[in-house]
This record gives sequence, C-alpha cells and structure tokens, in this order.
Amino acid sequence: MPTSASTRGRPARAEIERQAAGALHAAGVRPTPQRVEIVAELMSEANDVTAQDLHSRLREGGSQLGLATVYRTLGLLADAGVIDSLAHEPAALCYRWCGSDHHHHFVCSRCHRVVELGDCRLEPWLDEVSSEHDVDVTGHRLEVVGLCSGCR
Repeated sequence: MPTSASTRGRPARAEIERQAAGALHAAGVRPTPQRVEIVAELMSEANDVTAQDLHSRLREGGSQLGLATVYRTLGLLADAGVIDSLAHEPAALCYRWCGSDHHHHFVCSRCHRVVELGDCRLEPWLDEVSSEHDVDVTGHRLEVVGLCSGCR
C-alpha cells in the first residue's frame, strides 16, 4: 500500500496550506491563494530556492502562476518578514521559509544546503558598535558561507 506524505512524518498539502495561510495572517499579510501557494511550497522545501526554481516547481505541480507574480510575491513576503531572502547566489536572491524566531544562516557554497543558526550572540557587540559610532542599530542579518560536512 502506498505511503502518504503525512504518514511519513510530513504534513499533507492541505495542512501545509492551512499553516501557510496562518503564517501570512499572523504577519498581517492578506492570505491570497497565490501567496498561500508560494508560502506552502517554500514550507515544503528544506533549503532555499530562487524565484525561477520556485516558479518551475510550481508549474510542474500544475500551478498557473506567472514568473512576474512569483517575483512580486516573494519580494512582498520578504519585506513583510514572512520569508527570508539570502544573497549567496550570484545575481539572484534565494528564498526560504524559516518561521519567526531570530536566527542566522549557514549556506554551503557547493550544494546550497541551508542550516539555521540560533543562539545569536551579536547583541552585546552591536550595543558597543552603536555607542562607539553613535548609531542606532535596528536589526541585523548574518549569512555564513562555507562547506557542509557532505561537501568537504
């Protein structure tokens, strides 16, 4: 008998779409069908994807979304903090669903595996930088690039 995705420990697509709609709503973003579809696809991806890769994957799954809609929606979602954008690809942003906890990313420069790095210890240093340079730090993002254990 075939095993469904939900019986292997992954939620069924309808559940992922429900979670996606909830995440959009929680971020104050109207959960349109297109936005839910894009966020749900990102929630199903372990690593990050470019807009073009995401568009191709959606189209292969039967979606009618255009590439311009995917780009616009990813930009809106990144600006709203619903998804993260990573700049490790030359001339292309990559996008990833991460959730809401503050974290940074390690990105393998060979296979593009992404690891979320929690336990941010930058705040004391940023407080010093703020005082030393008379600036107000309102946020920060850190992307660490290197080789994962599988690529070394």
